Amino acid sequence: MEELRAQFPVLERVAYLNAGTNGPVPRAGIEAAEASLREQLEQGRSSKPWFEHQVERIGQLRERVSALLGATADDVAVTGSTTDGVNAVLHAFDIRPGDEILTSDEEHPGVLGPLATARDARGARVRVVPFEELPDEVGPDTRFVVCSHVSWATGRVMDTRPLTASGALVALDGAQGLGAVPIDVQALGCDFYAASGQKWLCGPGGMGYLYADPELVPELPAPWSGYHALEDPERGLDPALWPDARRLGTGFPVPHQVEWAHASLDVLEGAGFARVHERGIELAERLAQLLRERGVTVAPRGASTLVSFEVRDPPPFTERAAAEGLVVRGIPGRPLARASVGAWNNDEEIERLVELADAAASR
Repeated sequence: MEELRAQFPVLERVAYLNAGTNGPVPRAGIEAAEASLREQLEQGRSSKPWFEHQVERIGQLRERVSALLGATADDVAVTGSTTDGVNAVLHAFDIRPGDEILTSDEEHPGVLGPLATARDARGARVRVVPFEELPDEVGPDTRFVVCSHVSWATGRVMDTRPLTASGALVALDGAQGLGAVPIDVQALGCDFYAASGQKWLCGPGGMGYLYADPELVPELPAPWSGYHALEDPERGLDPALWPDARRLGTGFPVPHQVEWAHASLDVLEGAGFARVHERGIELAERLAQLLRERGVTVAPRGASTLVSFEVRDPPPFTERAAAEGLVVRGIPGRPLARASVGAWNNDEEIERLVELADAAASR
């Protein structure tokens, strides 16, 4: 893990505990992006071989991410964000007035925004229930369940088995899952899994990934149709959509972002994703346990890399933490500060955060 830490220059300056917003940037990611930009500057970006190489690199990226999801490359589309993936799913289906979409009270605005649009523009009925009660709330009128795999607010992990057994379509927000915890979309039983590339995968902003059940894809339109969604662009008016998840993508990512994403995966794969997952989850549980021992209230959580704990006033606390070289965040509307614990963190950083939280609770 010390070798992994050495890949992230920001850790020389601060204890970075906010990968749940944006992951730390590995030196190799910036070097790869700079090399790509230099190539575009000096050699241009308009030849057919250049374009074909970009398409190949995007395909390789889908292959690598699909392995982390327990899927195949054909089942994964490249998007711009987790929210893009949620929007793609909701726009691909004919949602009708009165269709129930079930969600939880711990969802991120990036999910709530698309749900509000489905309600206001298409007449869906959005029903919000407590996170822990959601598995028991799926009813015969529920058409969609759209919820977090790992709650961004508390780190709780959704029990997906009752959801997938219900017959409703299940779309999971995997922003705090991909790269943070082991994922097997087959075991989860979800129909869709939307995730981010800039968080736990330490890639650039503007990169996301969407898993789609291959049995559903052939019947779906392309929500953001364009060159990227067409198997045969010369037949664009037909249209000749890809028969796989690529039809759900949101466009071609720019080359230097693709290279950065590849380089970040190289760094994490070099440490071993199994160990990265294990270490992050173990260290997060250590933080939660130390906080409890000091009498700090920790929000209910699961086997995840997020630890949310009560503080009287989150904004001043996070500012004070930043002044002491600890990067955490508050959860809007809740008396919680959140630490995102990665395999790149260490025990000394965890202990410093515990001391600060204890001191704040004692005031």
